[in-house]
Amino acid sequence: MLSQKKNKKGLYIALLACLAVLALVVILENTLSPTGMLFIVLRKSAVYALVVVSMNLLNGFTGLFSLGQAGFMLLGAYTYAILTVPVEKKATVYYLYGGTSVNFSITDFFQGIFGSTGAGGGVALVLTVLLALILAGCVAALFAWLIGLPVLRLKSDYLAIATLGFAEIIRAIFQWDTLGPITNGANMIKSFPGFSDFNIDLGGGNTFYLSTFVPFLISMVCIGIIVLLINSSYGRAFKSIREDEIAAEAMGVNLSKHKMLSFCISSFFAGVGGAMFAMLTNMAQARVYTSVMTYELLLIVVLGGIGSISGSCIATFLYVAASEWWLRGLDAGEFLGIRSPLFRTGFRMVVFSVIIMVVVLFFRQGLMGDKELPDLFKRRKKQEVAK
Repeated sequence: MLSQKKNKKGLYIALLACLAVLALVVILENTLSPTGMLFIVLRKSAVYALVVVSMNLLNGFTGLFSLGQAGFMLLGAYTYAILTVPVEKKATVYYLYGGTSVNFSITDFFQGIFGSTGAGGGVALVLTVLLALILAGCVAALFAWLIGLPVLRLKSDYLAIATLGFAEIIRAIFQWDTLGPITNGANMIKSFPGFSDFNIDLGGGNTFYLSTFVPFLISMVCIGIIVLLINSSYGRAFKSIREDEIAAEAMGVNLSKHKMLSFCISSFFAGVGGAMFAMLTNMAQARVYTSVMTYELLLIVVLGGIGSISGSCIATFLYVAASEWWLRGLDAGEFLGIRSPLFRTGFRMVVFSVIIMVVVLFFRQGLMGDKELPDLFKRRKKQEVAK
């Protein structure tokens, strides 16, 4: 009973914290300049956080070393883009291929029911994005199931190489001219709903901005689902597989079933994250989803702590903010009011790499290790009681 009360209390506190963050995001975006670097960093951090947590579910909680995250993001991004470009704009988007083979749009479907303007247009937009995100995740999960049948029999480095190969194959296939009427070949797909479409025009040149609130909301809901999964019986089975497969099997855990389940769920949320990344950049293009992106995501997982959800979220913001914003002056010739011939294009990444090396050396288990934020407060309380 006590543990159930503690869990409920923790759930309520987490929910209140999320609501407070969402409210703060809305207030800041409608108070400060919505085009400032702060909100660019926040939007990208929200998208990356979901993908990083989905990767941590597989690598950190189940112990499966996969490097196919960029491939699943690509599948999600293209599924979202292909299904949401309005039919009237497809001829322009696919002009190099004389049109498209997919003469259907979820956007047109819901706008035909609710209208394209006013409150009806808002409802149509929300339903379009919601359905497209779910389908994006489902397509990624389906591909994960297909490649998981042979690949999940492999272990450690072999699994990593196989999934990395899958991601590169998918990226190459989606750029084929043969699939051009569907994927637009090596060209980008655009003209689909993005985060900026959620901004509300109040008239008189006034706008109520929600373009940062929406990615935060989606990521929080998805990460919340992952947290509930980890704390369920399935999550405990995943952790037992990570610790010792032989012992887990002896305890009655079906290894192949739970490995496949973890792989598909992780890929589902990676697909949703890929669709969100397309919404963030307002385009879907295969050449963006390279192995470098996967390594970047893996680096964030390691920095935050393998097996820590809050560590992944904190590390994502710090990584994106440092690489995209705080150290930007090192490439511009002036940093913190200091001018130096060293401050030239590329020097930012040199300094950033050194910082990462220092963090890894001093925090070998990442910033949070396998702990969560509530664990830090519990530790402080125990220390105070001991005193």
